[in-house]
Amino acid sequence: MSLLYLVDEEEKMSERIEEGLKLERELTMEFARVTEAAALASARWVGLGQKNEADNAAVEAMRAVFNTIHMDGTVVIGEGEMDEAPMLYIGERVGNGESPQLDIAVDPLEGTNSCAKGIPGAIAVVAIAKRGCLLHAPDMYMDKIAVGPAAVGKISLDAPVFENVSNVAKALGKSIQDMTVVILDRPRHQQLIKDVRACGARVRLITDGDVSPAVACAFEDTGVDMMMGVGGAPEGVLAAAALRCMGGEMQGRLWPENEEDVARAKALGIDDVHKLLMMDDLVSTDDVFFAATGITEGPLLRGVTYTSKGALTHTVVIRGKTGTVRFIEARHRFDKKPQYAMKGCIESSLV
Repeated sequence: MSLLYLVDEEEKMSERIEEGLKLERELTMEFARVTEAAALASARWVGLGQKNEADNAAVEAMRAVFNTIHMDGTVVIGEGEMDEAPMLYIGERVGNGESPQLDIAVDPLEGTNSCAKGIPGAIAVVAIAKRGCLLHAPDMYMDKIAVGPAAVGKISLDAPVFENVSNVAKALGKSIQDMTVVILDRPRHQQLIKDVRACGARVRLITDGDVSPAVACAFEDTGVDMMMGVGGAPEGVLAAAALRCMGGEMQGRLWPENEEDVARAKALGIDDVHKLLMMDDLVSTDDVFFAATGITEGPLLRGVTYTSKGALTHTVVIRGKTGTVRFIEARHRFDKKPQYAMKGCIESSLV
């Protein structure tokens, strides 16, 4: 084998690696465009009390932008089964069909009630990983606990509440009295809320949407130290993707309400519905992207603000392979946006 051949092959390999890195860098911004479009479309419905219309607008806008991206994506967490959702359904292919092959988890409007009521916490969110690396979580409940990087290894979903809270406080260098734990305000959490308060920690109750506070645990300046309680399983995977990128931790366990939930989980390949799900079960690679755009104000992101010429958006994009976190403040000119990016926004506009 000649030296010239070896040099040529090495140059080709370097070109392929550089091309792959360039593609990944480009995808980072593409996924920001996806969540921005969904946020702009659904924000037209903030405070109008019509959550289904807001969700439909977000779904349509998100799908339109997804299909402009150079990728072969498969929706593994989406709006439901094909017979339940007209688009972004589980198994739908998105993108232009070219490599790379990716699994896509989406929630075009996380916090539909928050959007409808005009209260904090609504976001548009996506997580993307290599094919086969995201848990195909069924549409059911999951018991969860989430913390940031400083408290990794200090939590267990099977441990008493006091043990978890005190261990995390110690890891963060805080007194328990300075701890803030976010919990969904639901009747099922009455005992959990009592137990956290009995520790002396502060409880921040939220009405809807637990992805944003789970991710906020990884940022010191958000005022969120832990997220606990039972919420959606698909949302658990989305939050786990962000925490994996940031070096945080989430544990979960499916919380079936009936035999239909058990059957749904087994249909997606989860035989043990009571298994404690660790980070590697939820997201099995560091090669993952997470993007979210604020729709209404939240602990991590500002909401959409409309201007005379368009709107302002606030987005976070996190790349797991490098750990890079980008906050993007974008000014959108509606008279210059392409139609595919504005379709849901235009159709849902009441002005």
